[in-house]
Amino acid sequence: MLVREELKKLGLHFMVVDLGEVDIMEDLSLGQVEQLKLSLREAGLELMDNKKAMIIEKIKNLIIEKVHHCEEIMKINFSTYLSEKIGHDYNYLSNLFSEIQGTTIEKFIIAHKIERIKELMLYGELNITEIAWTMNYSSVAHLSAQFKKVTGLSPSHFKKFSDLKRSPIEEIGNLKSHQD
Repeated sequence: MLVREELKKLGLHFMVVDLGEVDIMEDLSLGQVEQLKLSLREAGLELMDNKKAMIIEKIKNLIIEKVHHCEEIMKINFSTYLSEKIGHDYNYLSNLFSEIQGTTIEKFIIAHKIERIKELMLYGELNITEIAWTMNYSSVAHLSAQFKKVTGLSPSHFKKFSDLKRSPIEEIGNLKSHQD
């Protein structure tokens, strides 16, 4: 709604294409772009006009949506899913993601899956076998091995120390944010 209001103030005609994505019908002057950037920044938002950055954000958002917010079981091939949703070859997406993020799409997905597993374990509604099945792991052993590799703890050890903090979604799998 905030973005809509700012665009209206500038007298621009637009269509909301997707969450966080707007198609503006006019060509913006440099002054309009700067004014829009400033207004959005004051509201804690960022104008992304770089095509590569927008693709990276789409990749991240699609992964986060599937891993953290999808109620159905994650029987998904992410490479096919991302290619179809974004409209680019997966090799291009993978190389672009690695170049800009400093990590691979696969590691980003794993980091988010591990964070989701932590969440599911802390809720205590599912046992580890049900979590493995829900998160599309071939076995509990596979989930446990990946969990330990990422966290340094087995799932049962983690559950014992359930007061350990979880990571904010926007920081998961973002290698560059941990280097700053």
